[in-house]
Amino acid sequence: MITPAFELSQDSDYLTLVIRVPYTRTSEFDICIDGSDFKFYAKPYFLRLNLPGRIVQDGREKASFDIDKGLFTMRVPKEKAGHHFEGLQMLTSLLAPKGSRSAKALVEDVGACGGSEAGQEYEEEEFDWQVEQEMYVAPSVEDLQKLQKYGFGNLRTAVFSRLQEELSDVIDVGDPDNSTPTARRRDRLDAETSVFCADHYLCDLYEGEEMRQVYLNFKPWWSEMAPPSDSHAEITVTFTDEEKEQMRKFPNRSHLLDPATRRTIWLGLLDIVLAYVYDVRTTDGEHNVESAWTIRKLSGTLSWLETYHSVHEVLVSFGRRVLCYPLHRHFSLIMAAMRDTAHIFQCGKACVLKCLLAVHKVFRENEPAYILNDLYITDYCVWIQRAKKTPLRPIKNRCVKKIAGGVQRELECDPFSIEQSFVLSTQHMEQSQCHLATFRFFFFFFFFWSCLMLRIDFQLASLGLM
Repeated sequence: MITPAFELSQDSDYLTLVIRVPYTRTSEFDICIDGSDFKFYAKPYFLRLNLPGRIVQDGREKASFDIDKGLFTMRVPKEKAGHHFEGLQMLTSLLAPKGSRSAKALVEDVGACGGSEAGQEYEEEEFDWQVEQEMYVAPSVEDLQKLQKYGFGNLRTAVFSRLQEELSDVIDVGDPDNSTPTARRRDRLDAETSVFCADHYLCDLYEGEEMRQVYLNFKPWWSEMAPPSDSHAEITVTFTDEEKEQMRKFPNRSHLLDPATRRTIWLGLLDIVLAYVYDVRTTDGEHNVESAWTIRKLSGTLSWLETYHSVHEVLVSFGRRVLCYPLHRHFSLIMAAMRDTAHIFQCGKACVLKCLLAVHKVFRENEPAYILNDLYITDYCVWIQRAKKTPLRPIKNRCVKKIAGGVQRELECDPFSIEQSFVLSTQHMEQSQCHLATFRFFFFFFFFWSCLMLRIDFQLASLGLM
């Protein structure tokens, strides 16, 4: 559990609590008010306060959450109006359990916890509300400058320094705050090389054709849209009521980005959309419980906080990861995803936004993956609506060009050598089997001939003819 940073203030009738809980799910807050005890829980944050006065929960309390700043604000009425709470700045004493200066028990009765009788059932362990809390200390400016940046436009830092234990399943980088982009890329390539399974690849190559054709023949929602003839025109995309409500909840923020950063953002967007369309195809358009894992695993941007510098790098990275991680690993699915992505970019930014909204929903409903919305997807959803149309054209043209050129020749895992080795080994095995069959034929032929000759000799000997 992480103790969040918080501030307390008061007026004559109300106590105001401001709790900083960045990168948490906005729909899951648990609050308990019992006299002078205040408890707040929003995974992975937990705050318990022993207040110097009593507060009540009678319907007059109000709460709000600033998504952009990660601030939860709550105004709670005092039990006695006009009562002044002393010591609201003594944060350490407020964090201690009621009636104690320390959160640790001074005496523990271990005898009562001795061995139980055989067959005795244990009661379910309750949550320890008296867990020890430590004051949050914000890192200094000097410490922040030493940490690496990541997220949308490389605008985030120090996100995982306190949340790494809770969010270790979200990304593959061991220490993102201290891993340079070069180190992250090196580790990503090493991980892909080590996890690549030739047997799985060959199994998908020569088996499962029927199911693969089902995925390739599937018509996703974007296939019904025709790219506009005018490169400056935008096609009309219909958004559902849920998607509209989702857009209304996004923070109204602007992004001041230099040209180099904008380019990496476009390339990261290409990487994320590629992962999304692959999941859509392999689930027949119905996202499942594995969709969040599939999307973030196939995207180097999301799983390794990767920063790409060319379309070539994006496509090669996506191809490598498709051949390493998902259930279905075949070049035809890679090429289908690339054609789908090129088509989506040709249809315009509204079509791209619809893809991002779908990814946002998948991550929002997944326990560990929601953090990626705060790091990337929410900013992408806001930024793409204001982005200029011109950067879309070079990406889609380069994407089509790479597809025509054959991205598979660029993959470093060299699956073609594996295929050739498999074919050669198969041919060698067939030849060996042919030679073995010939050997067996002659062996049994001579065996039976010898047996026949021995039998004839024995019969002749018994008749006295030898």
